[in-house]
Order: sequence, then C-alpha cells, then structure tokens
Amino acid sequence: MTIAYYDAERVERLLDYPGCTAAVRRAMRSLSETGKAQPLRQIVRIDERTMFGVMPGDLAAIGSFGAKLVSVAEDPARPGRSRHRGVVVAYAADTAEIEAIADAEAVTAIRTACATAAATDALARPDARVLAIFGAGTQAETHVQALRHVRDFDGVLLWGRSVDSTTALANRLSQTLGLAVEATADGQRAAGEADVICTVSGSAEPILFGGWVRNGTHVNLVGSSMLGPVEVDSALVAASRYIADYRPGALAQASELAIARDAGIVTDDHVVGEIGQVFAGTLAGRERPDQITLYKSLGHVAQDLAATAYLHRRALSEAAER
Repeated sequence: MTIAYYDAERVERLLDYPGCTAAVRRAMRSLSETGKAQPLRQIVRIDERTMFGVMPGDLAAIGSFGAKLVSVAEDPARPGRSRHRGVVVAYAADTAEIEAIADAEAVTAIRTACATAAATDALARPDARVLAIFGAGTQAETHVQALRHVRDFDGVLLWGRSVDSTTALANRLSQTLGLAVEATADGQRAAGEADVICTVSGSAEPILFGGWVRNGTHVNLVGSSMLGPVEVDSALVAASRYIADYRPGALAQASELAIARDAGIVTDDHVVGEIGQVFAGTLAGRERPDQITLYKSLGHVAQDLAATAYLHRRALSEAAER
C-alpha cells in the first residue's frame, strides 16, 4: 500500500481556510454528539527547552483514527519563540491501514485558526466589525486569514511584545489581504475597541484583563494548551460564558480555568459545554448581545484528523482529474 505524504508546502496549498473551517466544524460536532471518551494530550518533558506531545484519537464521522506526534522546542531562527515539528498520522477506520501522513506544523497552524473561526462564527455577534489579535507569531497570521472568512471586519488591531515584528506583520497582512491591520503597543486600547479578541501568544502571564473587555465581546483563548502558561486573568474567565473545544480536556489542562478554580472564583460548572454542542444546536452559544462569550481552544486531534482527511481528499480529487 502506498502511503500519501504531505509536506508543509502541499499542506498549505491544499488546506484552504473555508474548507478546513467546515471540516473542523463537522469534526467537533461529531466529537460532542458521539460522546466517546478521547485520550487527553500527553506531554513528555525532554529537557528545559523541548517537549514531546502525543495526541491520539478517533473520528468516526469521517472514518479515521490516528495521532499527532509533535516536538515543541525553541526555534533557533526566532529566539524566544518555539516551533512544532512532527506529523499527523491518519488511519482508515475500515481497513486499519495508514492512509496519510501530513506535516504537523503546517496542519496545526491552519486548523487551529480554522477551529477558532468556526467558534467565532457561532459565538460572536453578527455585527462584529473589529478584531484584536494578542500575539504576533504564526498563529496571529493564520487567525487573521481564517477569521476574515466568517465576519466582515473593518479592521484588525495587532498587539505583540516586539514593536518591530508586530509592525512588520501588520504591514504584510494589510498588503496581502487588503485589510486594515494596525500594530499597537496598547493592549487595553486593542481590547476596548474589539468585538472579537484572539489570544495566541503562549504567554506565561496574563496579557489580557477582564476590566479591558467590553460587554458583548467574543474572546478566543488559544495560546496556552497546557497547565502553566496563562494569557488572561481570572476576572475575564469568571465574567464569560465559557465554552470548551473538549470539556474533559479543559477541566484537566486549561491553565486559566485551573487558576480561577483553585482561587475559588469558579467551579467546573463554569464550563457550560463544548463548541460541538453549539454547532449541533443542543447548547446555546451567545445568549444575549451584551454577553461576553469565551471559547477555550486547547486543540484536539479530531481537528488534525479532519484537516488531514480533507486535504487528502482534495489531493485524490486533483489526481483523478489529471
């Protein structure tokens, strides 16, 4: 049997944002509707600089199971930032054979943003016009790319620790997307003007605070995927309608939730449900216009498998047409 391999270049070509967003939406709905327990992400600390993550799971809706294997280590080319290196291995459920292997870094960069886009489409106000991104790395770029497909934003405010790199990214996105993207060093101003906020920084300490966020805002917490790093304070967690990608994962590994819970500010019941339930219509997302909604994205292998299956189908379709 020939196993299809998709390197980063092919992943980026085949994994278009609208198609990936739709695939991830279906996957997360299936995850919630099936109710089958999934293993939580396992993280092995190799040394002070390197972690190894294993994310196994299955996605019955598309007949696939598999795992993502990825290392997270500092990128020598970008001091202070990390890279994800690894693969997504997708098996066909009917034959139990490996169907496709894809570059995990490229898949993760796109599917994470597409999962956020799907959640934003379900939870943000229909009239949302200003997007704020906290962070200026790869996920900042892919999030702008993905979210512009679910809301007609008038502008984007981009906050990052480095003024130079944040300005460079804002200028590049403005030119390539024809969208007004402004770099700012004032996080409070960015949050105060935004209708949708995404935190994609992986910060060890809060960079976004509840007192900055207006009523009616939708917030996506993306950058922290394990206990330890926190991007927002407990006031914001407590003030929000909190919806997880996968509830058992959030209860065990969502750092911002854990800190608020340990302080006695919230309980496990604060996690009202999963985004897949919102997609299915069995859980209310936004209940009223002035509510702060929050989507916690830890990342789930169902998203990786769905993205890999989608790009594999596109590749097979292209090959059949030739």
